[in-house]
Amino acid sequence: MSAWKENGAKRMFQMAAGMAVVAVFMICGFLFANGLPAIHEIGWLNFLFGQVWRPGAEQFGIFPMIVGTGVVTLGALVVGAPVGVLCAVFLVYYCPKQLQAPMKAIVNLMAGIPSVVYGFFGLVVLIPLLRHWTQTSGMSVLAAAILLGIMIVPTIISVSETALHAVPQTVYEGALALGATKDRAVFFTVLPAAGSGIFCAIVLGLGRAVGETMAVMMV
Repeated sequence: MSAWKENGAKRMFQMAAGMAVVAVFMICGFLFANGLPAIHEIGWLNFLFGQVWRPGAEQFGIFPMIVGTGVVTLGALVVGAPVGVLCAVFLVYYCPKQLQAPMKAIVNLMAGIPSVVYGFFGLVVLIPLLRHWTQTSGMSVLAAAILLGIMIVPTIISVSETALHAVPQTVYEGALALGATKDRAVFFTVLPAAGSGIFCAIVLGLGRAVGETMAVMMV
């Protein structure tokens, strides 16, 4: 009976995952089906490598958008990935037990904040700081990268923490038994063992960074 329940749950989760994948492919197919005629009329080269986006003048170049998205996403990775992974390490191995629950609640709260709120924070806090430090308008790729880096930190922390917890405790204890200090056991044994999960955390964080528009437009 137990095996039957497990198999039923497994099939149910497989069906749910399959439906999600099919839905994504259907959305992509719908977008491409409706967009291809217009792209064909504009021309693939003009569309992908055009420098100007001005629909009123029938100019539809998206190359600056592609480059801007890549640069901002890379900047968010540089800002958010180290902070997120190190925070996860702190929560798992260095944080006092009485602080773990409040800090996890703060991380979950940050993950649920809408992007427009982050954008408003960047507009009223980050932009004036950058304006003062750089003597410019403050509204720049740097501001967008920092803001997106802050936005992806909660996702990276949550998934990285799960990956670190998934590493068997015997790995950590074995490193200590062989004479490694706590820092070396954590950063040279446990962290590499959780590498695949941490990589997934960074990819999920970048997925959010690539999809953000409102916050980037505000800063």
